Amino acid sequence: MGDNKAPRSNRFLDNLKSVLESLQGIGSMRKKPEIEINKPGKGPFWQDPRYNWIAYVILAVLLLSLMQNFQQMREVEIPYSQFLQYVEAGRVDKVVVSDKKITGLLKPEEPEGRPQPFFTVPLWDANLTELLQKHGVEFVVRPETTNWIAYFFFSWFLPLLLLFLLWSWMAQRMAGGRNFLSLGRRARIYAESDVKVRFDDVAGCEEAKQELKEVVEFLKDPKKIQRLGGRPPKGVLLVGPPGTGKTLLARAVAGEAGVPFFSITGSEFVEMFVGVGAARVRDLFEQARQKAPCIIFIDEIDAIGRARGASPVSHEEREQTLNQLLAEMDGFDPTSGVVVMAATNRPEILDKALLRPGRFDRQIVVDKPDLAGREAILRIHTRGKKLCPDVDLHVIALRTPGFVGAELENVCNEAAIIAVRQGRDCIADVIPRVCLGSGALWAWAGSAI
Repeated sequence: MGDNKAPRSNRFLDNLKSVLESLQGIGSMRKKPEIEINKPGKGPFWQDPRYNWIAYVILAVLLLSLMQNFQQMREVEIPYSQFLQYVEAGRVDKVVVSDKKITGLLKPEEPEGRPQPFFTVPLWDANLTELLQKHGVEFVVRPETTNWIAYFFFSWFLPLLLLFLLWSWMAQRMAGGRNFLSLGRRARIYAESDVKVRFDDVAGCEEAKQELKEVVEFLKDPKKIQRLGGRPPKGVLLVGPPGTGKTLLARAVAGEAGVPFFSITGSEFVEMFVGVGAARVRDLFEQARQKAPCIIFIDEIDAIGRARGASPVSHEEREQTLNQLLAEMDGFDPTSGVVVMAATNRPEILDKALLRPGRFDRQIVVDKPDLAGREAILRIHTRGKKLCPDVDLHVIALRTPGFVGAELENVCNEAAIIAVRQGRDCIADVIPRVCLGSGALWAWAGSAI
């Protein structure tokens, strides 16, 4: 019995060692600098993210192998009478006789099968030794020495530990490399010195800037409005089409006021784990209170702020997150210096409780810029760029009706790229390239030549 047990134990230890080495290798790969990991072909192949699936397959195979070994290592109890029948039939390979039980291996019925461990509670049988010798069964007599610590470790503790390590590793990957026990912390925090944007860097939305200047005054002097018996705003909702500069305006408010800026998108609140979104909301407001006065900016708030009950499908996690957000906005003191700003391009789908006074007190429309706004935006995005003498930003603004700030920035960037491609020393007008595509650009360039 001892000779047969050793190879099985060695095989189990080898499998365990392989699993631990795989987990250690994956952990060490995650500790490499991000630049090195994300470059395909850099370093050994096991650090290449394109081969991550190999690690997953190997880990799954090893875990299945371990589970199979645990299954096979379980001893099956058989009656003593059946044990005697197996001995007479030549099915018993080796046995170990102790005070309380007889353990051994049953030969498989099929040639390709594996031996099955068994045990039986013996009776006082003086003929047992003679019976085993008669049928050529190798046997060993030894006292009962059950190691319950080793049994508990290999049978219960080790499998649970491996499952816990696998779960924590998967949770850590889903958390973006963060500690899985701190899934609530997802907001990006920008200190006062990190926010470089000012109102001078924002153009095309003068009305919105004028309203937001009052928020800046409140952040600079929270008690100014209280002297007149007023209540400072708790929340500001920026509404407008994509690319009009809502996020840029929020950064400009933080930059002008010189306060920390917490930025997070609505989709980052919701995860597959129920309750994580609400935990992130609580953590976000707790950090904000510690750094007040400050600004919390939630981009694309419609991801969590949809009207509850609008869909027949239940979204429990999203609704819990929204309820926690409503409770936090009601709970903090308006004089604490925390202003919540949010942006959306779909205000009609937001929950009415989110838009009532006391939460988002102000809704500021950030619309597409007019002619003067487009020209001002072009002047901002051409700062530091060498323009050709014949470039007229007013003419470009006339030729780009309906363009938002992001599209005008793309116009300036495309102009710089084409100037480099053509070997120019200055940036020329490339409106046909942006509006109509590269084919129109070549036709326009050919007609100009």
